Amino acid sequence: MTDKKETALTSRRNFLKKALEGATAATAAASVPVPALATAVTKPKKQYAMVIDTRRCIGCHACSVACKSEFDVPLGVYRSWVEYTDKGDYPSVQRTFLPRLCNHCSEPPCVYVCPTGATWKREDNGVVVIDKDICIGCKYCIQACPYDMRFYNPVTGTADKCDFCEHRTSRGLEPSCVNTCQGRARIFGDITDPESEVSRLLAKHSVTVLREGMGTHPNVYYIEADHTDESEKEYRDTYIRVTTHRKIKERR
Repeated sequence: MTDKKETALTSRRNFLKKALEGATAATAAASVPVPALATAVTKPKKQYAMVIDTRRCIGCHACSVACKSEFDVPLGVYRSWVEYTDKGDYPSVQRTFLPRLCNHCSEPPCVYVCPTGATWKREDNGVVVIDKDICIGCKYCIQACPYDMRFYNPVTGTADKCDFCEHRTSRGLEPSCVNTCQGRARIFGDITDPESEVSRLLAKHSVTVLREGMGTHPNVYYIEADHTDESEKEYRDTYIRVTTHRKIKERR
């Protein structure tokens, strides 16, 4: 009876030891900051881009609502949104609007850190997409994006973001946000085509991008955008308030 009891205890110890070793190995693997499977991005045959003329944006949020409806985006998270910037002291005050969405960067950090290859840049049109069948919801890409454009979708259990309405553009239609913009502040097209409207606008106007110093080469361009931030020292004596209409209030 004693021998049987000792044998059972020994088997249990071996089981617990192997389980602990497996848990330790899994923890060590999860702590790797940049997965070894990160690969280079191939230059696409064409590059879809968007030009946003903030002079035409009235902050109506039609684009945000259209995006929510198109993809049934859960409450509390967004694929696209519009920021309000209030600046100045009475009576010299102004309000400007800054629409935000995935920048579909030419050098996307989110692609480089994805351990499964679920995030990738299409070679035919340059759009950065997510394969939800491969995504494991590790959130590496969410942390890597310097623009805070990605989010964890609680319904699908995967990373999510704007994909320029791939299901529409693949059929020759405009993205939902472009289609619904009342002021026609959003213009979409291929910037490798010199005759496209986006190319003509880039040639005609001086444009800016978000966080140019990050070196990601965004493909969303702004005409006369106000990138003022409350943290900028030059505005410390001026009233500034940036409203994002999201749970995460900090601008990135």
